[in-house]
Amino acid sequence: MRRINGSALIIAALVVTVGALAFPVWSYADRSGTGQANLNASTVATQWGPLSATDRDFLVKVRLAGLWELPAGQQAIERAPSQAIKDAGDHLVVGHSDLDQRARDVAAKLGVELPNQPSEQQQGWLRELSAASGEEYERKFANLLRNAHGKVFALVAQVRHTTRNALIRQLASDANQTVLDHITMLEATGKVDFDAIANEAAGNATASPSGPPAPNGNLPPAPSPAVPTGTDQSFTSRPSTQPGPPTAINTNRP
Repeated sequence: MRRINGSALIIAALVVTVGALAFPVWSYADRSGTGQANLNASTVATQWGPLSATDRDFLVKVRLAGLWELPAGQQAIERAPSQAIKDAGDHLVVGHSDLDQRARDVAAKLGVELPNQPSEQQQGWLRELSAASGEEYERKFANLLRNAHGKVFALVAQVRHTTRNALIRQLASDANQTVLDHITMLEATGKVDFDAIANEAAGNATASPSGPPAPNGNLPPAPSPAVPTGTDQSFTSRPSTQPGPPTAINTNRP
């Protein structure tokens, strides 16, 4: 009897152990509230790949950006006293005309409904610009547009990294180049308040920054260059741009 009871205890212990090992897999594989379940619940199948809620939100935000940034650019061309602001406005008009066409084409293929007017906040920005003039107008234009582009830049990167839809991936690639061009042109006006942008981002941060220690006034040791090893140096690719200033961006494309 003791032998039978001992065997039963061993079997029961094995069952409990196996169950404990299997429980995390069952709990988190695809249960409600988990990341995978949330992704699946909001994703629809298309011939170009799964279309997630983030993908659809990206499409809407690209459309919204054009609905207020294009008229803002057109207004800058007509009203700005300096050529740098006019040039930035020109890039906004051309870039968002092109990007809006791409976004509408993608939305039509994927069956995503797009808005036809800017958000309340964006309409407020347009009213704020319309009420300003002279130096105040140029400062507001540069900073409102630069801040908006900087925030959408992060979404473009996220979507480009995570989307499983080929059409959204291509649109994110196009948007990345357009947004970077606009950021570059807005910064070239000399009116962007980088301290204000950094302070706003720091105020929204939820984690402390990390990285190497702050410079102490002494030059650190020079790092070794990252170079290929071996004897075969017959590489066929070339850098996308020739060496130049860190802000050298190709602004010839919308």
